[in-house]
Amino acid sequence: MYVFMYVTASGHEEARKIGRALVEERLAACVNIFPVHSIYRWDGVQEEDEVAMIVKTTGERVREAMARIKELHSYSVPCICVFNIERGNPEYLRWIEESVKDNET
Repeated sequence: MYVFMYVTASGHEEARKIGRALVEERLAACVNIFPVHSIYRWDGVQEEDEVAMIVKTTGERVREAMARIKELHSYSVPCICVFNIERGNPEYLRWIEESVKDNET
Protein backbone atom coordinates (compact mmCIF):
# COMPACT_ATOMS: atom_id res chain seq x y z
CA MET A 1 0.00 0.00 0.00
CA TYR A 2 1.21 3.48 -0.88
CA VAL A 3 0.15 6.65 0.93
CA PHE A 4 0.37 10.43 0.92
CA MET A 5 0.64 12.06 4.31
CA TYR A 6 -0.61 15.64 4.53
CA VAL A 7 1.24 17.62 7.21
CA THR A 8 1.25 21.33 8.07
CA ALA A 9 4.13 23.19 9.69
CA SER A 10 4.73 26.64 11.15
CA GLY A 11 7.10 27.74 8.39
CA HIS A 12 9.40 26.78 5.56
CA GLU A 13 12.39 26.07 7.79
CA GLU A 14 10.46 23.65 9.99
CA ALA A 15 8.99 21.90 6.94
CA ARG A 16 12.45 21.56 5.36
CA LYS A 17 13.85 20.11 8.59
CA ILE A 18 11.05 17.55 8.85
CA GLY A 19 11.07 16.71 5.14
CA ARG A 20 14.83 16.25 4.99
CA ALA A 21 14.83 13.99 8.05
CA LEU A 22 12.06 11.80 6.61
CA VAL A 23 13.86 11.35 3.28
CA GLU A 24 17.33 10.88 4.81
CA GLU A 25 15.95 8.27 7.23
CA ARG A 26 14.11 6.47 4.38
CA LEU A 27 10.72 7.13 5.97
CA ALA A 28 9.63 8.97 2.81
CA ALA A 29 10.61 8.86 -0.84
CA CYS A 30 9.77 12.52 -1.38
CA VAL A 31 8.30 15.49 0.46
CA ASN A 32 6.62 18.35 -1.41
CA ILE A 33 6.54 21.67 0.44
CA PHE A 34 4.21 24.55 -0.43
CA PRO A 35 2.75 27.65 1.24
CA VAL A 36 -0.85 27.63 2.50
CA HIS A 37 -3.06 30.12 4.28
CA SER A 38 -4.94 28.47 7.13
CA ILE A 39 -8.09 29.45 9.00
CA TYR A 40 -8.68 27.19 11.98
CA ARG A 41 -10.16 26.95 15.44
CA TRP A 42 -7.59 26.85 18.26
CA ASP A 43 -8.26 29.08 21.26
CA GLY A 44 -10.80 30.87 19.08
CA VAL A 45 -10.62 31.34 15.33
CA GLN A 46 -7.09 31.85 14.04
CA GLU A 47 -5.78 32.79 10.61
CA GLU A 48 -2.15 32.58 9.51
CA ASP A 49 0.28 31.50 6.85
CA GLU A 50 1.67 27.99 7.24
CA VAL A 51 3.54 25.51 5.11
CA ALA A 52 2.02 22.21 3.99
CA MET A 53 3.83 19.03 3.09
CA ILE A 54 2.84 16.01 1.07
CA VAL A 55 4.92 13.08 2.27
CA LYS A 56 5.08 10.12 -0.14
CA THR A 57 5.69 6.79 1.53
CA THR A 58 4.35 3.27 2.04
CA GLY A 59 1.77 2.03 4.52
CA GLU A 60 4.51 0.08 6.27
CA ARG A 61 6.44 3.26 7.07
CA VAL A 62 3.51 5.45 8.21
CA ARG A 63 3.79 4.73 11.92
CA GLU A 64 7.50 5.49 12.01
CA ALA A 65 7.08 8.58 9.84
CA MET A 66 4.28 9.89 12.05
CA ALA A 67 6.34 9.36 15.20
CA ARG A 68 9.33 11.15 13.65
CA ILE A 69 7.19 14.09 12.50
CA LYS A 70 5.81 14.46 16.04
CA GLU A 71 9.37 14.42 17.47
CA LEU A 72 10.52 17.21 15.14
CA HIS A 73 7.35 19.31 15.08
CA SER A 74 6.81 22.53 17.06
CA TYR A 75 3.00 22.13 17.32
CA SER A 76 1.56 20.32 20.33
CA VAL A 77 -1.07 18.77 18.01
CA PRO A 78 0.36 18.68 14.46
CA CYS A 79 -1.87 18.01 11.46
CA ILE A 80 -0.83 14.60 10.12
CA CYS A 81 -3.41 12.94 7.88
CA VAL A 82 -2.87 9.82 5.77
CA PHE A 83 -4.49 9.21 2.39
CA ASN A 84 -4.26 5.82 0.70
CA ILE A 85 -3.28 5.86 -2.96
CA GLU A 86 -5.74 3.64 -4.78
CA ARG A 87 -4.02 3.83 -8.15
CA GLY A 88 -0.99 5.45 -9.70
CA ASN A 89 1.79 5.16 -12.24
CA PRO A 90 3.23 1.70 -11.43
CA GLU A 91 6.81 2.86 -12.06
CA TYR A 92 6.35 5.81 -9.71
CA LEU A 93 4.85 3.63 -6.98
CA ARG A 94 7.75 1.18 -7.34
CA TRP A 95 10.13 4.11 -6.94
CA ILE A 96 8.41 5.07 -3.67
CA GLU A 97 8.76 1.51 -2.40
CA GLU A 98 12.43 1.26 -3.38
CA SER A 99 13.20 4.65 -1.83
CA VAL A 100 11.87 3.76 1.62
CA LYS A 101 13.18 0.21 1.78
CA ASP A 102 15.27 -0.49 4.83
CA ASN A 103 18.84 -0.97 3.62
CA GLU A 104 19.41 -3.73 6.14
CA THR A 105 16.71 -6.07 4.82
